[in-house]
Amino acid sequence: MSRVPCALVWDPAVTGYKFRPDHPFNPRRLELAVSLIEALGLVDGGMAKVVPPRLATEAELLAVHSREYLDAVRRFSGGGDRAGAGRWGLGTDDTPIFPGMHDITALVSGATIRAAELVMRGEVTRAFSICGGLHHAHRDRASGFCVYSDLAAAIAWIRREHGGKVMYIDYDAHHGDGVQGIFYEDPDVLTLSLHESGRYLFPGTGFVDELGDGDGYGYSLNVPLEPFTEDDSWLDIHRKLIPEVMEAYRPDVVVLQSGCDGHAADPLTHLRASTRLYEETTRIVCEAADRVCGGRVIATGGGGYAVWKVVPRAWTLVWGVLSGQEVPNRIPHEWLNRWQGEAPEMLPPHVRDAEEDHRPVPRRAEIEATNRRTLESLRRQALPLIRGWGLGF
Repeated sequence: MSRVPCALVWDPAVTGYKFRPDHPFNPRRLELAVSLIEALGLVDGGMAKVVPPRLATEAELLAVHSREYLDAVRRFSGGGDRAGAGRWGLGTDDTPIFPGMHDITALVSGATIRAAELVMRGEVTRAFSICGGLHHAHRDRASGFCVYSDLAAAIAWIRREHGGKVMYIDYDAHHGDGVQGIFYEDPDVLTLSLHESGRYLFPGTGFVDELGDGDGYGYSLNVPLEPFTEDDSWLDIHRKLIPEVMEAYRPDVVVLQSGCDGHAADPLTHLRASTRLYEETTRIVCEAADRVCGGRVIATGGGGYAVWKVVPRAWTLVWGVLSGQEVPNRIPHEWLNRWQGEAPEMLPPHVRDAEEDHRPVPRRAEIEATNRRTLESLRRQALPLIRGWGLGF
């Protein structure tokens, strides 16, 4: 594995994105992940460095959100009258209002834009905005724990400042509906989401026939997976689809949403991935990007609700691949001692899951067959639209 210039965009201030103490979107997971990355010696200030975020500007947010929505977020952030908040998707159980909501979400958005700046200006080849990945926010409403779309803001910045074609890849367990919707008519942004089927999971979208509109028709691709999908089936689709689409589309940069809520231990979803998925998928994406777009990858975090047992390990593996470093498997005793007293469960001693930790599901063959049919359905529907790309489907 070769080292790659890589930046981890991080500042503890981003943990202010916190709805309430019992909300599943817990910013403690960010502190856990970054501290594990540091404890394993995977940031050195040279080729693997930490870079602070910046605030997204109003213009950068308005590139993907309406003026009325921004004004509403500001108004509710100040603690005033919350009447009408539901119109904007705010004040719900999923996305409660919290003090300073506008400023802290602008900082999270600015973190991902900062990652895009570093990559597109050639300061690093890859960057990881670990606090980002808010893929459910829409142009004029919040949704699914997401207030502003850092991902869409960064993609819009790339389009505006560099004119680059962007391939957005999302393997969070939930469909990346917000990003898809914002760029649904744009052929210069291809969105590919692999997720648990919307038949069973929020937001209830992301089906094969969602292919885009207008000039963007054919540039929205979705692979809805069956509940209880395991690593092998998921990775088989990744290996077949991601390099082929990337090499056909020829993006200038890849934006990768690395939600880790498809893990078997996650409490909010029904997928059965192990930590292997997060290491291998990042490797598949980076190797394809090396061939197609100079290795340029802007990665973010995303979902992940097994805060203690999964998120720190999964995102440490993502960072290791992005930066071209082999991640040691044993977690340092110092890290375990630091966090075990606060953790509500025993922390795993190893970064990677052991094979014996994951028993195969009884319906494995049926699930894998259904996922293969879903992939073939996408190919049949997309092939007439993308034949000009020369895809070898």
